[in-house]
Amino acid sequence: MNQTPPSAHDWTGALARAHAHAPYLSRALDRLPDLTALLASGEGEAALTWAKSAGDGASDVGTALRREKQALALALAIGDLAGAFPLLRVTGALSDFADRALDAAITAGIRRRAPDFDPATQPAGFLALTLGKHGARELNYSSDIDPILLYDPALLPRRERDEPGEAAQRVARTVVETLSSVTAEGYVFRVDLRLRPASEVSPLAISVDAALTHYETSALAWERAAFIRARACAGDIGAGQRFLDAIRPFVWRRSLDFGAIADIGRLTLRIRDSARGMAEAGPGFDLKKGRGGIREIEFYAQIHQLIHGGRNPDLRLRGTRATLDALARAGLIGADMALLLGESYDRLRTIEHRLQMVQDQQTHALPATAEALDNVARLDGLPDGAALVAQVAAITARVGDLYDGLIHAHAATDCGRTRNAEPLAETVAKLGFADPEATAERVEGWTSGRMRALRSDAARSAFEAIRGDLLAALAASPEPQQALARWERLLDNLPSAINLFRLLEARPGLTVRLAHILGLAPPLADALARRADLLDPLIDASALDLPGEVPELVQELSRFEAGADYEQVLDTVRRKVGEWRFALGVQLIEGTRDPIAIGAAMARVAQAACRVLTDAATAEFRHNHGSVPGGELLIVALGRFGGGVLTHASDLDIVFLFTGDFDRESDGRRPIGATLYFNRLSQRVIAALSAPTAEGALFDIDTRLRPSGEQGPPAASIESFARYQREQAWTWEHMALARARPIYGSPQGQGAVCETVREVLTKPRDPAKLKADVLEMRATMARHKPPQGPLDIKLARGGLVDLEFLVHYLQLREGVGLEPELGSAVAALVAAALVPPALAAAQAVLTRFLVAARLLAPDSQVPPIAARQALARSCACGDWDVLLASLAAARAVVGAAWADAFGEELEIA
Repeated sequence: MNQTPPSAHDWTGALARAHAHAPYLSRALDRLPDLTALLASGEGEAALTWAKSAGDGASDVGTALRREKQALALALAIGDLAGAFPLLRVTGALSDFADRALDAAITAGIRRRAPDFDPATQPAGFLALTLGKHGARELNYSSDIDPILLYDPALLPRRERDEPGEAAQRVARTVVETLSSVTAEGYVFRVDLRLRPASEVSPLAISVDAALTHYETSALAWERAAFIRARACAGDIGAGQRFLDAIRPFVWRRSLDFGAIADIGRLTLRIRDSARGMAEAGPGFDLKKGRGGIREIEFYAQIHQLIHGGRNPDLRLRGTRATLDALARAGLIGADMALLLGESYDRLRTIEHRLQMVQDQQTHALPATAEALDNVARLDGLPDGAALVAQVAAITARVGDLYDGLIHAHAATDCGRTRNAEPLAETVAKLGFADPEATAERVEGWTSGRMRALRSDAARSAFEAIRGDLLAALAASPEPQQALARWERLLDNLPSAINLFRLLEARPGLTVRLAHILGLAPPLADALARRADLLDPLIDASALDLPGEVPELVQELSRFEAGADYEQVLDTVRRKVGEWRFALGVQLIEGTRDPIAIGAAMARVAQAACRVLTDAATAEFRHNHGSVPGGELLIVALGRFGGGVLTHASDLDIVFLFTGDFDRESDGRRPIGATLYFNRLSQRVIAALSAPTAEGALFDIDTRLRPSGEQGPPAASIESFARYQREQAWTWEHMALARARPIYGSPQGQGAVCETVREVLTKPRDPAKLKADVLEMRATMARHKPPQGPLDIKLARGGLVDLEFLVHYLQLREGVGLEPELGSAVAALVAAALVPPALAAAQAVLTRFLVAARLLAPDSQVPPIAARQALARSCACGDWDVLLASLAAARAVVGAAWADAFGEELEIA
């Protein structure tokens, strides 16, 4: 393409059109007067040079990049509108800046943990691959970037104590934050990491070896097409190029087998399917996805590359125009066709840029209103929207006809194999999946040998028997795409799935429940991915009853096989507890039980497990060390465990105490002193409760509330515990003690704990000091632990933490309502006229929501609509809006009670 002669460059007109029709550009012109002056005088190259230095002197990398991006975007846009900068100059400059920005963000991320890192003298051990338009140096004017972030564990600079994988994730998060976060200076690029291998389940940064394994064994057809335009763009460029060299056989295949042709067929059908409803150009037409649009031109070139690039290295190009020209040189398409497609591509991309210049939005669709359409047309220099639509219609009609011919040609070449896939694609489409061709491709991939669970004939046969019902259930689940991705993860984790397939075949209703779980509750889906046999108990309706009382649960957990050793005991408890927790989660998401009742059942299960495993650990410990005469181990639950209502995300807060004479020794064959004995036994119990076994992990144990602190020994004598609480403990420790509940030990030992706790909690206090201490602690907590999201009902002001602080303050001040269960404590305070009656209902609302949200919105963000509906149903609210109103009302009640008790107003958003 010939560049427009300098005399034809209309810089004045470009500036006028930008001011009149592109608010984003107009604001930038006003903010950058020096750059505007260069552009007004027609000094395009000087403007680009000025833009590159716009970030000089900035206080940090992110600010520097944002300033450079804004200046570069303005210079390129005005030069584009003036006719001075052709399309490839614009897209190339944007792509080069994206490379520099990624590289700077990677360096900044590494230096956060390794300040001495110098990319000029040492390998980064961290790299970014870029695909698509960025890889082809054809980046949009207002585009996301889609890098794949990889790292080499042996080379990544980090602190000695940092684990490579976690260090890499920190770098990746810094990259995203540096480039994507919106500040007063704007943003650099929106970063989309979903093109990474297995993005549904993988971390943000993936080790080089793991990525190689994926592309060698598990990659899908679209990934092969995406890597046609891949390049190493930032970080350790050399390592990136070596990686691309290693996966070259995955992208460029020497021969054409039926699988390759089927891939081509699916790719073409997939893009055509995405164009449904946009057959003709007009208002709202999508320049990228519509028939005859940008994507079809790109795929036209890439399909030929997939077919012929393995044998002809000259076709292994990234740019669309360059590839079309190379195909013409190779005689694979006509020169006139290459010219038509190339010029059509350039014009559509130019119009796409005009759309994005208006408000710096990544849009590809023509405006839907006549006024907005006229505005874009006049920014482009056309008289009105009708002229713009006419141009687009003429281009896309020609391109669409050419693409139709390509699809039909390759459908005929497929020797019937693609047709064999069509019934599945049609079935998937009828079921309502958002992208039927992609879904059909994924389903076919399950039996292609990638999934080890489906490599045998027997497994494939068993799967075929359930495939139809499974797909129907997944399509009907609350979130079909999430359910599909989580089913894949489940399948990929199983060495054998025949039993699962047969179970689902025998119990079709279980298939529906499985799909519901996969679509709705990420924690339950993760549990299934680790243990598919969690479904087994659900075939019995009684599995969805609430677990019984603690003695009954202890009895059930103690049913070991004859001769079971210690490890088998640990496995048995983990297996059964996992089944109970899973079944309780199913009850919660299906709304069949009050979440508070489920939380109480979870606490009973945890208490029973503690008793059984502490007994087992004690028996094992006695083999060597015997017992301490007159002494015993006691376990005290605190926090939510002490309060008797757990969530699926709760740790177990516990304190270990022991009774007896600490000067005595144990009576075993290897005697040790009492203090050492009970501390070692406590460590053994912690391991029994938390260490992973073949059946997985059980609980996370938190013993930080022990008198000796986080670094001290885990167990203390009951006398030293009482002395510490009376003489040294801080107010916050007494507040924590208000939820203390002994859960293990003899009746006498547990009684001694209760007596000590009551003595400490009822001792006289200075009300003013108590009030000051409580307010200071809550203020400190608010500063250091803000809410994690809009649904963090625990940490939000007026939420559960404030309620708990208020209750514990009144308990300590008045010595009444000393119940570890929060609801009972509130009820006692209401009865004593210390808090309003409405606080009891508020406590129930907040607790109910917390238990349910730990499964349905575990990140405290607003979940998809299906999960919102399930949350509302679980909390006995008619809909999401009613639930939000109920939460707001509950927080207001807490805020009013807080103000009454402390004379301080809470800022409740």
